[in-house]
Amino acid sequence: MQDEILVDARGHRCPVPTLRLRRALEGAPAGTRVRLLADDPLARIDVPHFAGEAGFEVFERGEDGATLSFLVGRP
Repeated sequence: MQDEILVDARGHRCPVPTLRLRRALEGAPAGTRVRLLADDPLARIDVPHFAGEAGFEVFERGEDGATLSFLVGRP
């Protein structure tokens, strides 16, 4: 089972959720995935764009009410 880091960026507007995601991914050990929680609708666009540009992969996306969830890591 892979380790998972939770980054809760709810209540923050973009680009803050993506910046927090990047910081967590850069500091994470190999094989670790980061789950980002955000409630800014722009994260639907910003997170996948950031992941693709930075060489990461979005493994999972989800929504629970206003909360968006992304599981991101190295492919």
